[in-house]
Amino acid sequence: MTTSSVAKRVGDLMTHDPVVVDPDDDVNEAEHLLSMYRIGGLPVVSGGELVGVISQSDIVDAHGSEFISANWDRLRVRHLMSSPAITVGADADVAHAARIMLARHIHRLVVVARDGSPIGVVTPLDLLRILLDGGEEGAPLA
Repeated sequence: MTTSSVAKRVGDLMTHDPVVVDPDDDVNEAEHLLSMYRIGGLPVVSGGELVGVISQSDIVDAHGSEFISANWDRLRVRHLMSSPAITVGADADVAHAARIMLARHIHRLVVVARDGSPIGVVTPLDLLRILLDGGEEGAPLA
């Protein structure tokens, strides 16, 4: 990471106000939201508390299982989500976030407020953006 990117904080580049699902939502609802918003994962929130993450990969893997596919209509988000969610604070530096993603082999971090409530999501694409253009929105990449 460049010197300018190290000074950046996760809160500077995260996607704010993430789309979330409830653990008792139907998996079809999560699949629909992922497709509609063209995103790869959703924080799972119950009663304002972050309880996990469901990703496009979780759903694709589940479709590949004969047993799970046979019971698809009864499947809820809680059955497929990863828990606990891996989180980072908005004030964390981007290098720290990148290290967490690399160490855990994950494609998103849920950004949480001091009270633990989800306020954003940061992905590898966000980290690449800061490398390529210094994190400035609208800056040319080439």
